[in-house]
Amino acid sequence: MAMSLAACGGGSSDSSADGTVTIRVQAWKGGGAEPANVAEINKAFEKANPKIKVDFEYITANDTYTQKLQPELLGGKAGDVIMVDTDRMKKWGASGYLADLSGESWASRIAPDAKPFAQSDGKTLAMPMELIGIGMYANMDLLKKAGITEVPADWPTFLADLAKLKKAGIDPISLPDKGAWTGASVFQAAGSTLVYQKNKQWDADFLAGKTSFDPDWKESLKQLKTLEDKGYLNWKTELGIDEWSQGAQDFSAGKSAFWYQGAWQVSNIEKAGFPVSFAPWPGGDKGTKPNAMLFSGTMWGVNSQSKQGDAAREYVKFWSQNENLAKFLEAEHAASPFTDGTTPQSTATKVFTTAFTEGRYRILPSNSWYAGAAETATGSRIQAYLLGKASAAQTLEDIQSAASAK
Repeated sequence: MAMSLAACGGGSSDSSADGTVTIRVQAWKGGGAEPANVAEINKAFEKANPKIKVDFEYITANDTYTQKLQPELLGGKAGDVIMVDTDRMKKWGASGYLADLSGESWASRIAPDAKPFAQSDGKTLAMPMELIGIGMYANMDLLKKAGITEVPADWPTFLADLAKLKKAGIDPISLPDKGAWTGASVFQAAGSTLVYQKNKQWDADFLAGKTSFDPDWKESLKQLKTLEDKGYLNWKTELGIDEWSQGAQDFSAGKSAFWYQGAWQVSNIEKAGFPVSFAPWPGGDKGTKPNAMLFSGTMWGVNSQSKQGDAAREYVKFWSQNENLAKFLEAEHAASPFTDGTTPQSTATKVFTTAFTEGRYRILPSNSWYAGAAETATGSRIQAYLLGKASAAQTLEDIQSAASAK
């Protein structure tokens, strides 16, 4: 199957008499609400490589992206360079759509804990572009009105601050979960501290059948219910609000003191005009410093069917260089996935970045038990739990089943 697909040929075939070639690049970042400095980097690439032109195509993320790329890959018509994440890299790599990049000069520079997310069957099939944080946003103006001077770092302090905000007549926290993403992600973020500070090897132990979600993740799940039990939010309401659009708009409008999302939203939120702080979820015991949670985000893959393979590899190599990737990382407020990379610093992300630089972090295992299907299943199971339709024990059992599925 893979051999026959590769033989079809695909990608861009544009070239001119003077040897100039055009490569087609497809991505779900670089347009819309997330320009991410992609246009600037493409312009710099063309200046540094005058014989290579970039035909960039922005495609809406998630299902829209997959539904467009899948038939194009099958028909040999996809771009020369395509944006992937770990889940797509594994699926498309297994089908023979992605070139083996193991021999590229940048491959040896990938940080050890980032490397597994870019590899499949021992081959490096993509260049990781970022390790991006997912955590809690705080509107520091609203916190100040309630007499709070800093973002809480542990669970007891967090609950106390939520109480102060509510008493001051301020909506304490918003966790929109219409798409079942936020509940599952907060569950993971809480576990990043509660589970992984006790056992850094939890993922390996789980895959080896040495540990389980119940009781290890019981407290992480309980935290979600506690927020409603204490009157700080209403889950039925939150499950009716879209986490990707309305949630960001509401927080930008100053409707709540705390909100939960990815660091990719920092630049947009800062436009609202109030001081914002992005920090790890404060899930630990009193006095505990929380672990930050990061996601191995976007990556560049080279279409194995590309007729401009050399030019496509040059494009990916250009992105791997620190001075070029830095522009993307700054826009995303993300950490570098390379051993010699530089992680941008900003006032808004100082608390989160400090946790990362101190080694207090965990990367979501999207390359193993928390791959796409398991994440989706976890979200739906947690929604049922939050609506009172499933017990904590049953929810943890269901999550374990989904994570164990092959």
